[in-house]
Formats: sequence, C-alpha cells, structure tokens
Amino acid sequence: MDDCRTWPRQFRWLVFMGYGCVSLLQAAPAHSQAPAMALDSIGRRFERYGQRMPIEKLFVHLDRPAYVSGETMWCKLYAVEGIRHQPLASSTVAYLEVLNAQQSPVLQTKITLHKATGQGSVVLPPELPSGNYTVRAYTSWMKNFGPAYYFHSTVAIHNTRTPPGKAARSATSYEAQFFPEGGYLVRGLPSKIGFKLTDAAGRGVEGQGTVLDQAGRVVAQFNTLRYGLGSFLFTPATAGAAYRAVVTFPDQQTRTYELPLVQAQGYVLRLEDNGAADLRLEVQATTPVAETLYLLGHARHRVAVAAAGQLQAGRATFLVPRQHLVAGVSHFTLFDSRQQPVCERLYFRAPTDTLQLSIRPDKPAYQAREKVTLRLSAAGTTAANLSVAVYQLDSVSAQAGPDITSYLWLNADIKGQIENPAYYLKAANHQAADNLMLTQGWSRFRWTNVLADTASKLLFPPELHGHLVRGRVVDSRTGAPVVGQRVYLTAPSRVPQLYNTLSQLDGIFLAEVPDWYGPKQLIAQTDTRQSASYRVELFSPFSADVATGQVAPFVLSERLAPSLLRRHVQAEVQQQYPQGGPIVYRLPPTDSLPFYGKPKEQYLLDKYTRFKTLEDVMREYVPGVLVRARQDGFHFLIPDDNSRTTMENPLVLLDGMPVFDVNRIMAFDPLKIRRLDVITKRYAIGPVLHDGLVSYTTYSGDLSGFPPDPQALLQAYEGMQGQRDFYAPRYDTPAASKSRLPDFRNLLYWNPQVTAGTAAGTSLSFYTSDQVGRYRVVVQGVGPAGNTGSTSFDVEVGAVQ
Repeated sequence: MDDCRTWPRQFRWLVFMGYGCVSLLQAAPAHSQAPAMALDSIGRRFERYGQRMPIEKLFVHLDRPAYVSGETMWCKLYAVEGIRHQPLASSTVAYLEVLNAQQSPVLQTKITLHKATGQGSVVLPPELPSGNYTVRAYTSWMKNFGPAYYFHSTVAIHNTRTPPGKAARSATSYEAQFFPEGGYLVRGLPSKIGFKLTDAAGRGVEGQGTVLDQAGRVVAQFNTLRYGLGSFLFTPATAGAAYRAVVTFPDQQTRTYELPLVQAQGYVLRLEDNGAADLRLEVQATTPVAETLYLLGHARHRVAVAAAGQLQAGRATFLVPRQHLVAGVSHFTLFDSRQQPVCERLYFRAPTDTLQLSIRPDKPAYQAREKVTLRLSAAGTTAANLSVAVYQLDSVSAQAGPDITSYLWLNADIKGQIENPAYYLKAANHQAADNLMLTQGWSRFRWTNVLADTASKLLFPPELHGHLVRGRVVDSRTGAPVVGQRVYLTAPSRVPQLYNTLSQLDGIFLAEVPDWYGPKQLIAQTDTRQSASYRVELFSPFSADVATGQVAPFVLSERLAPSLLRRHVQAEVQQQYPQGGPIVYRLPPTDSLPFYGKPKEQYLLDKYTRFKTLEDVMREYVPGVLVRARQDGFHFLIPDDNSRTTMENPLVLLDGMPVFDVNRIMAFDPLKIRRLDVITKRYAIGPVLHDGLVSYTTYSGDLSGFPPDPQALLQAYEGMQGQRDFYAPRYDTPAASKSRLPDFRNLLYWNPQVTAGTAAGTSLSFYTSDQVGRYRVVVQGVGPAGNTGSTSFDVEVGAVQ
C-alpha cells in the first residue's frame, strides 16, 4: 500500500479530512494529477453540501410503549447532530404529534428545547379510539428534508371505555421486493440481489423462492434469513428480459413477481466483507475501454474514504480498511470518468463506544407502597443526560419501545420500518445487517444537488432563538402575493408584546416569537394606511407531509383481556380518586415590562380626573402627544427628543395591537384604559422604524370590546408547552402508608432530567403503588461526546404480608 504522504496535495487533503489512507488495487499512479483533481472536486462539492445541509436528529423517549385513552403520555426529547451524535443545541423548538392510522394528527404540541433536550406531555383524550398510533417529532430545520427523516415510533392506545368491536384481522396478501446490489442488473455481470418479503402490514415474513428465466428454467434460488430479508447471487444473461421470482409464503401461498429490468450496459458494484481487515469492493462493467473510476465513502455528510481506480478489462478493485469507517451507516458511491454516480452500496458498522449504564436496586423485590432506591451510573463520562421510566409490565406493554442507540445509529439513516433494530447491532448478526443495507438503504440527498454545487432553496430556517410564525401576505382582490409589506403580530395582554416583520419573496414572512407559551388569541395584520386590501394568512407550523409506509393493523388478542381489564380498573380508579391536584403547566417567568421597556412618559389614568372622551384625556394630561383635528380626522404628533422636530403618525397600540386609524382609538371609552405609555423618539420594531409610539393598556388586557380592524386575522394559536411535573405520592409516614385513598398507578416513576457519571453515581427513589406485579425500569440517554446507551431490568412488587 502506498504511503498517503506521497500522494498529490489535493488527494491527501481529501483523504485526511476523513479517517486515513485507502489501499488501492489498480489505482491511478501517484504522479497523475487528473484523478486526484477529480476526486478533490467531488469531495469539495460534497463537503460544501454537508456544510450547507447539516444533519439534525431527534430521539424521543416515551414513558411507556402502550397507553389507555385518558392517560398522560410523557416524553423526553434528545437533539443531536448527525455525524457523531453529540448533543446539538441549535434548534430551540421541537414539534411532537400523535397520528392515527390514517396519518392524521389527533394531538399536536410544541416543546421547548434547551441545551439539546426537551421534555413534555400530552393527555390522551378519553374518547380516543383504540388503535395503533404514530408518535413523530421534528424540528423546523428537519422539515427541509422530508417526513421520512422525522422521529417515528408506533404506540398502541386502548380505549377500555368503549366496546372493542370487531378486531382487525391481518390480511393474507403479501409483497416481495428485489434490490440489485449497487442499483442495477446488467447483462452478463454477476450481481447480488437483496430481497424483502412482507405481509399487508409491512412486517417481514419467512419464505423461499426460485428465479426463472423466459423459458421457465430455474436460474437461482433463495431463502429468507431474518425478518423477511435475504439475498442471493444471480447473473442475468439477456438484456431487457423479464426474469420472474416465484415466492412461497408461510401459508403456502405462491406468488410471482418481476425482477428489475436487466440493462444492456452498465456497472455492477459488489461489496465483500469476510471479516478481514479490509472491505473489498469489486467493480465490473460491460465496457472494455480503460477508464478511471472514483469511489467516495461517506457517512452522514462526512467523507471517510476517497479513492481513484483504473477499470481494466471491465474490472476494478478497491480495498477499504475497516477501521477507516465510522460507526453507523456508510455510503459507498461509485463515479465514472465523467464524475457521474453510477452505483451506490451501503455498509453498516455497529457502534462500539456506547454509553455503559449501570442501575442497581437496593432490594431484589418490594411490597406495595414501599420505597424503591436505585443507584444509577454511566461509565466513561461525568455528565450523561438520561431519562428514567418505571412502568408495569403486562401483555399490553410487553413490546418494548425504541432504544436511543439503535435509532440514532440505524433507524434514522435507513428507509422504512425496521423490526427489532437492536438485533442488527450485535456483531453475530452481520449478515442480517448486510441484507438490511441491501434492501432498505437510502440517501439523505440527491447527487444531482451535490454535484450542481448550488445552494438549495430552504423553506424552513432553524429556530435558533424561539418559535417562528410563518405566513403570507396576499392581495385580497387578486390573490397575488405582496412583497415588502409590514406585518404585525400580537397576542393582546396587559404586558404589550408586538412582533413586526416584512413579507419577502412570494409574500412569505417569518416572525420570531421567543416568549409565547400556552394558548394565544393571535392578531395578524398589515398597515391599512398603505392598503386596505391586503390579507394575512398564517401557515401551520406542523408538517403537512407524512412518511410513506403502513401502520401495522391493530389486532386485539384474547390474551390481552386480563391486562386490559386491569388497565381499565386502574384508569377508572385514578379518575375517581385523582392524586396531585389539577393539571398545571408551569410557564417560564416573563418580563413584566412591555416590549418597548420603560417608556419616556407613563400615565396611570386613575390618578387623574377621568374624562368621558379620549380627546380630553390626551389634550389635558398628555403633553408628549399633540392632538390635531384635520379634515380626515384626528392625528397624533410627537416632539422628537433627539432631533427637536415633530414626528407625525406614531405607532398606536391597544393592549399591544396596532391601531392604524386614530379616529377609531379616539372613539374608544377612556374609562376602560388603565395606563398610557409614550415613546418620544423614533423606535424600531424588527426591520421597521416608527415615528414614536403611543401605547394604551386596558384593565383586562383583552381589548375590552375594541373591535380589531376588519382586515386583521384573528386566530387561536398554541404557543410553546409549559412544564408539567410528574406527580407520585410518597408513603414516608405511617399515616401516608395507611391512607385509604387507592393508588392504582401503573407508571410508578418518570424522570426526564437525570445526570449520571462514573464517580459515585446518582440515587433515585420512588414508592410502589397498590398494584402488585412486575415492573420494568428503562434508562436511556446520551453522553457529552455523543455515545448513547440504554438499559432496563425488571423488579417484582408483591402484596403486603
């Protein structure tokens, strides 16, 4: 192998930006500049694309894998960057949704992300029907890359208050898909074909089959290995031929499927991993002409391997040291001499530097209403960010939810549903993982976008400092978008808050509202003094697109009856005997000052003799505002403190809402106004400069009956979710332990904010409920360096002796 220090400078740069040198067979000579420059061009364009399109991932730890309608779903969100999965504190908002089987949202909420984590909860409506639901989460930035990249997890929700009805039955239809290695079948070139056999719900099924040529002769045979996946070798003899696969499924049904069309010319890429130090990538092509080929190995927008090789007699070989590849999914892309991608192959390397979590209970078993103490530690780090759940284990909740390691390193970079992803992280299951790469591999980008080396149009910027309200300004007469128009957003209150922005291309506008929490009555409007025909439209911040793929049908098995009855009793008792008081969401402290701070002049009108008209109030008590009556009505003028000139038509607010027609505010009842603030200099709100400001605040802070402008948009708008504490009773006194109030909790403990390290560890404690049985303790989290981990164990709770 050549010493990479002898290679041309451009080639050395491309290799060392990854993880080392590449061993090449039939490589281009070191003194040849053309291949190195071509590699350098591809690598630099790929690097620039990765810088423009950084990857962001979310993982959601749910407190339980299954719920009963009416229960609370608790969650912890982890935000990481896409290369090493280190915590990524860029986005400050995450969107969490619960979708039904038709992929329609039944619950939506916005969760604040702080230092790369967030926590929240949603109450499942009691009327929610039984079924399998999808919990998905994403950020604004992630919406640029499509819903397939969002976090997805399936949970079962049972409505025990309504008759179950007729259980859905699994359909007997099957599907078979075939995926040539590298992308294509080419005449005369041996290929590996990955295949996937599934039922109607998309679950893998066992099966076997044969491949027949046009004459009906058997040319290949195959069997599934695990979860409906497998692979076989096949050499097509005829271009354009329709080879058929005859597949036999578990119920002995036999179906016939067409294999992908065979091309007359092209390339085939074959990856061989026999456990040696190097991966071997064999290229075969139909062209007899010598040609320089380029291999780029990359993982999550980072180049790991770059090599140029010479195609001679239709063959080329690349050797890639295994240690040069990062953990997770790596893409090998083959380019021809014109620098066009012709083949792609995925390879999975299981992560080895995972977070080693250890959790020990103080006793092997417990009684009802007894204190449980857990000692939690994380080897190799001093500050692992963890979340802990303890829930009752029964037939309803037997299926475990996703774990953070398999999701971030595998699910997040692979297309479609993966059954038991943790299975593929075990070294002994390498062949199964390779079958998964053959059948469900994908890219987060299109090479045409990368090679074009042009910036893609991004509709959704990252929310770096708070929630972004997005909308559009249109002309209500023509429907045409309006560019450069001022847009004002406010939610009336006793502490005025106003947000101002300008409409851009296509009339689109963005307004950052970092401190909006809970439900709001949002008022959006333009300056009617410029035009009374403009209309504001608000876009939903939630993604309207859904990922392709089926949700597994909801099947009620008879074996679930005892557990469902128990869960029903638990839910009814908890509803009849609630503990912890009403649901309260704590909102972060907000500034008691209005957005303009301390005004130059402030008038508390109760300190003065109250007049019946606002004109009298302004003329008698507010020398900082001059009132002038002209032919078109009233006008306000403010002497400018800085320029010693007079400013006309300042911005007038009522409870934070702009009022552009002074005549309307002058007709308002002054007895409803508590305070009047005046800013006596030019004041900028966002990109717009105003000639002073006059702000009226009512006693109630809700406009007190003042009608907004007819052109204004009034819309209920949900702000960020506040924080809600998980409540669990304590039985630390004899009186509490002997309380007659029933405790039928099946979720004993939920703590989304646990920090643990190698040293002394962290101690956690909680009390069991009156419900005896087996409980599962689940711990998940991520370390500062991006190493992820999860662990679980079961504890037994018995009846009091």
